[in-house]
Amino acid sequence: MPHEESPTLNPAPAPDLGPGPGAGSGTGRKAAPGPSPWVLRLVAVGLVLAALNLRPAITSLGPLMKEVRDGLHMSGSVAGLLTSVPPLCFALFGFMAPRLARRFGPGAVVCTGMAAIAAGLLLRPFVGGTAGFVAASALALMGIAVSNILMPVIVKRWFPDRVGTMTGLYSMALALGTAFAAALTVPMTNALGGSWKTGLAVWAVPALIAVVPWLALVRDRTGSAERHEAKPAAVPAPAPAPRITRSRTSWALACFFGLQATAAYITMGWMPQIFRDAGVSAGTAGVLLAVIMAMGVPLAFVIPRVATRLRTQGPIVLVLGGSGLVGYAGLYLAPAGGAWIWAVLLGIANCAFPLALTMIGMRSRTGAGVVRLSAFAQSIGYLLSIPGPLLVGVLYQHSGGWGLPLALMAGLLVPQTVAGVLAGRDRVIEDEC
Repeated sequence: MPHEESPTLNPAPAPDLGPGPGAGSGTGRKAAPGPSPWVLRLVAVGLVLAALNLRPAITSLGPLMKEVRDGLHMSGSVAGLLTSVPPLCFALFGFMAPRLARRFGPGAVVCTGMAAIAAGLLLRPFVGGTAGFVAASALALMGIAVSNILMPVIVKRWFPDRVGTMTGLYSMALALGTAFAAALTVPMTNALGGSWKTGLAVWAVPALIAVVPWLALVRDRTGSAERHEAKPAAVPAPAPAPRITRSRTSWALACFFGLQATAAYITMGWMPQIFRDAGVSAGTAGVLLAVIMAMGVPLAFVIPRVATRLRTQGPIVLVLGGSGLVGYAGLYLAPAGGAWIWAVLLGIANCAFPLALTMIGMRSRTGAGVVRLSAFAQSIGYLLSIPGPLLVGVLYQHSGGWGLPLALMAGLLVPQTVAGVLAGRDRVIEDEC
């Protein structure tokens, strides 16, 4: 990656943030707040703990969807709307993340995001009624949204020469958190008395733990207004949006991100129900979802490292898309008989997410460009993903089966693959803008 990092992101020039933290600054202007080795380790721990909490709010719900629907008297369409809430919140609140990071610093924003996740997860089972459940979920999802946007930004800022490695690390942690929530929610619910409310609320605990390392980084304001005063010309307020929208790569990346997010939230919200309707027990359905998500543990670490070594990322996109098509076909033909095989294949396809994050870090020369591209691609992408889970719920309710929803899921993989190939071309948004 280039060493010319944005002054809005780095506490020191980029060479000081690479493998040799604490080296002398080339400019001397901000040498004092340069990162020490223990600070880099703290940031790495914070990234991992934050990533572990970016999906349990969603994947803990899937295995208990039937119980939640019965407890809150939800129809299939309303449940489909509930599975569309995450991308809606990610899109709406994601746009706020860059501005909040500039004002308060990314460490403070992520710390607040973890606290919001903990509060939302603790409140949502007990506030009463569907509206309260959705509102508390939205609080947790708001915290996830801003953290989602800032993860690539923090990696680019603190580890500019290790984008692939650190992206892989937190993507692997994200996959672990996703899989743990899917696999352990039902057993923990049974162990804690059988109440779905307790089984969902327990996931507030790891979010509270994740707050701790970020408390030490709350006072890091080098990405906030303080830095703007040092080099105000680097962050013109009105320019980013028009420039970013003129880049074809930005739009391709946003479409790729949105379509993979559509598949991911359909999977997290509905895959356990698909397996349960095929005759699989609730506990096994949760484990199968965990298998899908757990495939991201090794692959989320490998794929970013491979992607940063390739001139174009199109071949990886094609492999992921092909795995998804075979997995959906298998679910249609033999959902129970080949359940474990389909789970593995869909888990491979689900690794489009760490690939998209890696490409966000590769498609801009500067940290400021990564901020804008991350906010644009993720926010627009999540907006595009909103109808998918809702449409699956409607099709399921009105068709009485999974044939049409599975056809929709497979069909969406085609434009996803095309957009991914375009986004993976060897170019940067600055040249197109």
